Amino acid sequence: MRAVYFLYFLCVTFSTYAQPKMETYPQGYFRNPLDVPINLSGNFGELRANHYHMGFDLKTNARENLAVHAAADGYVARVKIEAAGFGRAIYINHPNGFTTLYAHLNEFDPAIEAYVKQKQYEAKSWAVFLDIPPGVLPVSKGQFIAYSGNTGGSQAPHLHFEIRRTSDDVNLNPVLFGFPLSDHTRPRILRLGVYDRRYSVYEQTPKIFAAKPVGAGSYTAGSSPIIVNTPKVSVAITSYDTHDGSSNLNGVFSGALAFDGKPISEFIMNNISYNDTRYLNAHIDYRLKQTAGQYLQHLSELPGYINSIYQTEEQNGILDLSDGEVHSVSITIADGFGNRSVLNASLRYSGNSSNIPLLDGKLFYPLMLDGYESENCEFYIPEQGLYDSVHITYSIVQSNLPSALTGLHRIGNTSIPLQVAMMVRLKPTRQLSASERERTIMQWSAGSKKAVKKVEWYNDWANAQFRDFGSFQLLLDMEPPVVVPIGFADGSNLSKASRLMFTIRDNNEKFNKVRAEIDGQWVRCSNDKGKTFIYRFDEHFPPGDHVLRIYAEDEAGNTTESSFRIRR
Repeated sequence: MRAVYFLYFLCVTFSTYAQPKMETYPQGYFRNPLDVPINLSGNFGELRANHYHMGFDLKTNARENLAVHAAADGYVARVKIEAAGFGRAIYINHPNGFTTLYAHLNEFDPAIEAYVKQKQYEAKSWAVFLDIPPGVLPVSKGQFIAYSGNTGGSQAPHLHFEIRRTSDDVNLNPVLFGFPLSDHTRPRILRLGVYDRRYSVYEQTPKIFAAKPVGAGSYTAGSSPIIVNTPKVSVAITSYDTHDGSSNLNGVFSGALAFDGKPISEFIMNNISYNDTRYLNAHIDYRLKQTAGQYLQHLSELPGYINSIYQTEEQNGILDLSDGEVHSVSITIADGFGNRSVLNASLRYSGNSSNIPLLDGKLFYPLMLDGYESENCEFYIPEQGLYDSVHITYSIVQSNLPSALTGLHRIGNTSIPLQVAMMVRLKPTRQLSASERERTIMQWSAGSKKAVKKVEWYNDWANAQFRDFGSFQLLLDMEPPVVVPIGFADGSNLSKASRLMFTIRDNNEKFNKVRAEIDGQWVRCSNDKGKTFIYRFDEHFPPGDHVLRIYAEDEAGNTTESSFRIRR
């Protein structure tokens, strides 16, 4: 009930905004999906790399294989199995119009496991995303559905739990549904950032001031007033929240900015679509996070943030200090249980504007399709590519890789985020044969990080799309991947084993297709976290002598096949 009251409190307290009709959320309808008390290692809206966290991360006492139960009556509507991301996940549709999701699971309930296995063998694919008709796998509230695990993109054992609207698949903050979680702890505020909004947030370093506690839930920052050399500013804040008995630094529910006592803007973490989760990079100072590791959450809406979590009263949260007077700024940070903290500061424009620096590169704007073209390199940034205007530089240097077909084309800076992928087009320095064109990949690199993609050819140009700035070059990859068996070899007797394992090694560290067959029949090999392939022996591997064949294909299209005579 406190969560529902708090949502109402937000609507009436920070409200010269035109508020939409307030949604109501059923209290007590969903149970805790675990048998241990709720303890969060992550909450909804928490700031993660390139995305908002979209649910609760429930602690499982630092171990796997705790029983996971259906949060309410319904039916298993989807099952997803993938190497990264959710790993093994179950979606349950409920009659009240909501869907719950349970991710990073180990073994499913036997009925669910048998159904999924059958569909995997039909599709001849371990990775599946199954839509399941309503009458096939019904569940009741509290029914066992799976064991908790650490599969997919999980870094430690836990259960990832989400609540979505079934109609549009938009994620809702589970804190609004009245789960039994005690929280009397105010959010903590660490620092205040002040930006010169005459130019891009990606082409400046904000002035940062440590937040100083001056009372229970009350903070101040900087001198009184803070003197700035620009008439237009915006502010950002570093803050985190936790709950009773926890030391985890979780995300906050909302942040509201008032200027001279008037509400100007606020963000609320109540519902976010997976289509919009990457917009986290417009909510934070991405450049500061990349260069200094600190999160600053804007209290202003960047012009390229579509379907944002903000409500703004005027100027998208940019503050006008041009009159040279002292102005008060108040930032209220709240959690989902009504606990609040407030930072108060004051700002004054000195009247002496600092000069806007002259920057290299072409100026690109958000919400505008634009590109750059040279003799051997072209790139195009789509309309929804950028969050703020920014200069994008270009240069080329010689590549040091023997397999390179181009120089190393440096495009932009990795401290500038992209919402959607840009098209990069490169022209090789020599004519390629048809077979060479078929084995050409484009490599992106930034420091020690690398990624490759197969190119598409348009006349003499090789094209690929990437969602990060950095360095790009064409590589010729004629080297097939290698199958590496683990614990067995040709002629092995596996009678005492219950599974076999292997990995794939590739010179560019990317393979797309892996297939294992016993006596010509596909067998199910799991591939959690994209590393080791594991075949747990089943009815498709009876006692006797068999031939195991493993096929692999890399990003460039090179293929390999390894055969092993094995006995069970």
